[in-house]
Amino acid sequence: MTATQGSSPSPVRQLRLVVEAEDYEAALSFYRDVLGLPEQAAFSNDGDARVVILDAGRATLEIANPAQKEFIDEVEVGRQVAPKIRIAFEVDDARATTDRLVSAGAEEVAPPTLTPWQSLNARLDAPAGLHITVFQETLSLEERRSIDGFGTESSSSS
Repeated sequence: MTATQGSSPSPVRQLRLVVEAEDYEAALSFYRDVLGLPEQAAFSNDGDARVVILDAGRATLEIANPAQKEFIDEVEVGRQVAPKIRIAFEVDDARATTDRLVSAGAEEVAPPTLTPWQSLNARLDAPAGLHITVFQETLSLEERRSIDGFGTESSSSS
């Protein structure tokens, strides 16, 4: 069993994505107030230098090869749109969250779409120049494991 399957804790304690936002106030309002990421800490320095750390819950790093990235774009959007980095947020209600984010200024790239891996995913262009996905899981991890092609890298390479 590998560490990715839960046999031992990860040596990394947190994944923190740092984003430079030209319109700091708009980005802060969008991600904190509209999307609902709670403020964990904020710091300021001379020259109006400011940063806020928002709690996004559990973090994962999803690494996809170019063919999988193209497949995901095709399934979720119908064409290639995502840059090399896309931020995904798991939410309880993808449709309501998408509506709320669009009302707050995000541009809907694709509406909530049921994927082959049974999550409801929407794509948006959001403040700070981020291309984001909001997704809602419709099946448990155990239920998804029974879907063809869904598993772990270590189980497929054995």
